[in-house]
Amino acid sequence: MLERGEVANSWRRERWDSLRLLTPNWQSRLPGYRYDGPDPDGYMTMREVIAFISRFASLTRAPVRTNTAVMSVTCTEDGYRLVTSSGELESRCVVIASGACNLASVPTLRSAVPAPIQQFTPFDYQNPSQLPDGGVLVVGASATGVQLADELHRSGRRVTLAVGEHVRLPRMYRGRDVLWWMDAAGVWNQRYDAIDDLTRARRLPSPQLVGTPERLTLDLNALSGIGVELVGRLSAVRDGRALFSGGLRNLFALADLKMERLLDTFDDWARESGLEADAAERKRFEPTRAPSSSRLQIDLRSGEMRSIVWATGFHPDYRWLHVPVVDEKGHLRHDGGVVESPGLYALGLPVLRRRKSTFINGIEDDARDVIEHLAGYLAHGTYGVSSLR
Repeated sequence: MLERGEVANSWRRERWDSLRLLTPNWQSRLPGYRYDGPDPDGYMTMREVIAFISRFASLTRAPVRTNTAVMSVTCTEDGYRLVTSSGELESRCVVIASGACNLASVPTLRSAVPAPIQQFTPFDYQNPSQLPDGGVLVVGASATGVQLADELHRSGRRVTLAVGEHVRLPRMYRGRDVLWWMDAAGVWNQRYDAIDDLTRARRLPSPQLVGTPERLTLDLNALSGIGVELVGRLSAVRDGRALFSGGLRNLFALADLKMERLLDTFDDWARESGLEADAAERKRFEPTRAPSSSRLQIDLRSGEMRSIVWATGFHPDYRWLHVPVVDEKGHLRHDGGVVESPGLYALGLPVLRRRKSTFINGIEDDARDVIEHLAGYLAHGTYGVSSLR
């Protein structure tokens, strides 16, 4: 196992200080190892996540070569050659487990932002003290965006949140964590080959959730309620002005509709499973409140905004992979983790084999399936996907 830094390196080096897992502790499960602490319904801090993963590596005696960066992977006659910072390796098979969040996705219009404005991504940001005093524009309203908007507002700054497509979820539903419902109702276990629009499912933004001791819901109503200004999607920066699209009401209505449909799925499952009586009373949530009017532009030269935080998603980095298996958008071409090159596999990508693929508790099932295929390839030298079901 090759790791460019330390075990749990991304959690150590590429997360902001206050971040907690979105999943409750009881869902932190790895093969033969799970959370066994005193707060199963809580949410791990980054320090706790690092300790959890490090202990798993120690207990399993995983053969991790730390501080070994992979510089390139190329094909050979019978496998692959890896050039690393510690030398060269050859292998019949390679499993790419570097994830989908290697680089921040920042729109090209970033270059048009006036120079005095300081710009940050989630990889740069650690805490509010890094930012200059004054207004902050947070671009993106998925999990990262709503969490940082909330933290920055509570630090005393005036925050404006640019909202695009988003997934709204309550933290709690009918007395249980919403992710309990995702797990119990089978939503998370839905297989990739049973999803109608798999490409879209793999591109969905992360839900508006936050892990807090109070188990709070952090949606747009919560943010507007404490004074965060909501504007539309950032569509351009022109002549020093940030321009925002209209149509917030439509965006909000679509996110609300999708949430209601998901909650209906939970209700149907509870009724069909005979658990209706055990769940708390069915309750629905107030529609997302649209501002009576939202600004369509902000003059970035006026001094109102001093910084911008780009919470606009992430993407993988395959610049080191010199095998023709990456599409024009930079995504790996694979069928449930079986990459389009014999002996090459992937784990940890969105909806790789199930909707839960990128969560800690989702890796075990995916790994078992993928390694079964890998073992068959090593044993028989065939690379069909028909056996991987």
